[in-house]
Amino acid sequence: MHVGYVLLNCDLGAEEYVVDELRQIPQVKKAYLTFGAYDAIAEIHATTQEEFDKTVSSKIRRLARVVSTMTLNVVNPE
Repeated sequence: MHVGYVLLNCDLGAEEYVVDELRQIPQVKKAYLTFGAYDAIAEIHATTQEEFDKTVSSKIRRLARVVSTMTLNVVNPE
């Protein structure tokens, strides 16, 4: 199991839209609005590193109104 978090910056006013879209992606187990340096955070669970990478690059980073992302891979998830 590959687990990680994606921190997202969105267009102004698009935060709720982006979180709703994130929640439609099967590999996204949780998605939240946040205050601070990032607008939203998504918890990703994938069966392989390749699936994890594809989810981030092809599904999350290409969402409309996402400006930038930072991906954090968890080391040795339980």
